[in-house]
Order: sequence, then structure tokens, then C-alpha cells
Amino acid sequence: MSDEIKSFVKDYMTKNVITVREDTPNEEIIKTMKKTKHDGYPVVDENNQIVGIVTAFDLLLKEWGNGKIEDVMSKEVRVIKEDMSINDASRVMFRHGVSRLPVVDNDRHVKGIITNTDMVRSHIERSTPTKVNAFKTSMEQLYDIKTLLTREQVPVEKLTPTQDRVYADELQGRVYELKRGLAEPAIVVKTGERYILVDGHHRAVASTQLGLDKIDSYVIDLQRNIKLGLERTAERQGLEKFSDIKIIEEDQHPLIALTETIKSSKN
Repeated sequence: MSDEIKSFVKDYMTKNVITVREDTPNEEIIKTMKKTKHDGYPVVDENNQIVGIVTAFDLLLKEWGNGKIEDVMSKEVRVIKEDMSINDASRVMFRHGVSRLPVVDNDRHVKGIITNTDMVRSHIERSTPTKVNAFKTSMEQLYDIKTLLTREQVPVEKLTPTQDRVYADELQGRVYELKRGLAEPAIVVKTGERYILVDGHHRAVASTQLGLDKIDSYVIDLQRNIKLGLERTAERQGLEKFSDIKIIEEDQHPLIALTETIKSSKN
């Protein structure tokens, strides 16, 4: 596999981090939060070394004093290094009850920040390869071939769907995940010059709804032109592009229906 499974903080942290100074007015931070949709920032001194962190909770719950960040920021801040494993960073977050960790170098200069959302994304991406490798192995055994596995941004227009319907409620969830960078990669088989979508139809349809022209995908290249059974089924169903897929409004995705049944049984 050309794109190995990532497991370090440096692979998932946000690198272009907005930092603020201790003498920044609180009102300015609030404006920045509204503009960027982020609710916390590392605080640095004149040498760009971290001296604290400020969050929306600090601004809401603490006395403003002179109206500057230095009076409300948390001065005891947990920091980590970019070469720490994702699992260890998750443990630090859990044990100290924090939702974000600034990432610093040996001189305490801010290199990035990692959040609980990044942790979720890392676990999603690491669970997907198990399914991918299982499908890759089945293709090799079925056709007695060796395949090539890569991670690519596949143009939507190149993909051929193989599923004739998606559920509206699940589609909403995929839109949410895509907007926040949480969606797991799709699984695509390349046979000849054709790209056949095997897994990830809700993600693909959601991508088209958001106007995205490429989909993050694991691509299993058969390295030869083989007509797949999935392709023949798609042809019989008249599936050529994503607009041919029916969006089911009245029924729920089985997983959503099960979840709501469990919830309602507790009431």
C-alpha cells in the first residue's frame, strides 16, 4: 500500500494554527472565534513560545479584569510533541479532560494543534484499511491476480456507481462528516481505465451535493481490464452516474432506524 496507515500526531494535527498574544483584547478574540468558527487558541509571548491557551469557556466563565487575554487564559496548558502516537495523545486528552492539545517543538514554539475531532478522524481512517485489504485479497483470489493499492483523490466524473439507492438521513450524516473532514475514504476498483465505486455511495452522493469534484478513495488497481459482476449489475439497473441513484426519503437507513428504536425503548 503506497499510503501507509498514519498513527502520529503530526499526521492529523492542524498545522496553520491561529495564535494570540497575552495583551490581545477579549473582544478581538470573540470576533476571531466568530470568523474562524474555532473556540480556542494557543497564547504565545513575544518569542512565539506558548504561555497558555484561551477558550470560549474562559471568556464566558472568568472575570475579564482589564479586558485582555492574560486575565482569562489558562496558564497551565498541556502540550505534546508531533512525534507522539495518536493513541498516546488520545490517552493524554482523556486523562486530563481536555478537547485540544497544542503541539510544540523543543523550544515550545507552536507547531500545530490537535483536537478530539482529529482523534475521531484518525480512528476512522485506521479502521478502513482492514475492510480494504479484505476486499483486495478477495479480488486477487477470485481473479488469480496481483493488485495495486493506492490512496487517491478520484474525480467524481470518473466514478461508476454500483448501488441504486441511498438513504436521505444517512446522506445528511455524510454531508456533516465531509464538512468536518471526518468522512472515511471510499473504496474504488480500477479495472482497465474504469473506476468502479464499491463502497462509499452515501459519501459520493454527499460530495456531489456539496459541489466537490474529487473523492478521497482507496483504489484497488486490478492492472488489467476485467469486467466485474458489479459492473454488469449496475448496467442492468441503468447506473452510469450519481444522478441515477435514487434518494430514499420515506425509509430510514437500517442503522439509523435501529438507533432510534433503542432510544425510544428507554423512554
